[in-house]
Amino acid sequence: MKKLFVSAIALFAAATLSAQDVTAIYNEAAAAYGAKDYAGAAAKFEQVIDLGLDNADAASLVATAKKSLPLCYYMLGGSALKSQNYDAALQNFQKSAELAELYGDMTQMGKSNGWVAKIYQIRGGDAFNSKDYATAVSIFEKGYKADPDNTGMALNLAMSYCELGEFEKGMNIYEEIASKTHPKYANDVETAKQMMALYTNNKVAEMQQAGDFDGIIAMADVQLEKNPASALFQKVRLQAYFGKKDYAKVIELGEAAAEAQTDAADKSLMYYVLGAAYNAKEMRDQAIAAFQKVTEGEAAENAKAALADLTKK
Repeated sequence: MKKLFVSAIALFAAATLSAQDVTAIYNEAAAAYGAKDYAGAAAKFEQVIDLGLDNADAASLVATAKKSLPLCYYMLGGSALKSQNYDAALQNFQKSAELAELYGDMTQMGKSNGWVAKIYQIRGGDAFNSKDYATAVSIFEKGYKADPDNTGMALNLAMSYCELGEFEKGMNIYEEIASKTHPKYANDVETAKQMMALYTNNKVAEMQQAGDFDGIIAMADVQLEKNPASALFQKVRLQAYFGKKDYAKVIELGEAAAEAQTDAADKSLMYYVLGAAYNAKEMRDQAIAAFQKVTEGEAAENAKAALADLTKK
């Protein structure tokens, strides 16, 4: 009843306040903002929005207040961050992002969420550096949700997932980073690709030792369903089919796997695997054609030997 009573008073006040009254409150808000009293300015801008919302004559003031209110909380977040009060900084940046989204200011929302992510990145750093990956994940996930474009933190999140054995989650994050095309992400894109290869090769090696070629294929299929052009998982899958001696499947997928490769040595390796599959199926001409495309990397010498043997026949 008390809440209803207070709300009724507010509604009555809004209905009776003139545009001049709202202007007076707005001027107080602007003065507080100019004096860098961002908390006071926020309170006044909130009053302008609440009391002027249904007043057509105050529409422009309300619109400006909606633009200014998220900025007040953004500035409060910045002040708290300077004094390393991360709790207050996080609270204010989150409030800024929420209000900016509510009032349709996507640019301000992005800026505020960017700082939310940076604070989570700082908070998760100690856990990550001490290899407490479970704690790091619980923190970095919040930051990644706020700003997926914080690729430095995203790399740490992906690595934390992989170290915890959550391979698919880690690969998903690495794929998101690797897909970015803006030049400013170039270094992190390259790092993501390297880490994807590292963790994938480690996992594949473990599964190969266990003879689990079907598991490797299933793992690759999951990733290829999300990104059919993935050079890494095209390669992993083809090698797994060859490992289980499913030469028909290697022949079916070999050309596509080779074409997907961006590295010359990996492309040659795919043609070598394809040539070996043709050879195993006694398809001499096709094997020769495939081996002739092996020109780079460690597979090149083996291809030469295979060609020499085939051309004797």
